[in-house]
Amino acid sequence: MKKLILLSIASLAIISCNKETPSASAEKTKTAYVDISKLLKENKEAKSIEDKYKVKSEEMGRELRGEASQFQSEAAAFQQNAQLKGQAWAQQKGAELQKREQQLGMKQETMIRTLQEESGKENDSLVKRIKTYIKEYGKKNGYDYIYGTGEMSATVLYAKDGYDITDILIKELNDNYKGPEPAKTEEEKK
Repeated sequence: MKKLILLSIASLAIISCNKETPSASAEKTKTAYVDISKLLKENKEAKSIEDKYKVKSEEMGRELRGEASQFQSEAAAFQQNAQLKGQAWAQQKGAELQKREQQLGMKQETMIRTLQEESGKENDSLVKRIKTYIKEYGKKNGYDYIYGTGEMSATVLYAKDGYDITDILIKELNDNYKGPEPAKTEEEKK
């Protein structure tokens, strides 16, 4: 008997929680979603950041390739001179070359880490600004919810295409971007 009463009370609680109030009606709720991957891929500022760090990476890579080339020349000369100059010289010069090789490796790792940290900070800042913009856009246009979807985050499993406001946001964000124009890809040039 007690179980039946408890079961009845639990059922009533569940049923009463499922009742919709007129203000929570699905017809009055305005929702949309944004494909975050597409938004970041087509955003001018994101492209500009990517271009900036691609150039920085190439510059740093040239410098490192020059040092690596010089190291390889010294290593080749070492192998030619090792037998001529004796074992003591070979051991000393070999240790120096090994130390230099380690330094080149550490320099490469440091360059990569520095680029990742700098670009990460700029990208994080961009994402924060985009989130703020989406929030303001939602308030200004009367949305109750704006969901994010894409490869990285899948908070929407299904939505009608009519709810997708990604292209609108891309256009507005790109129109508001005041920085340097990103380099055009071959696909965009066509």
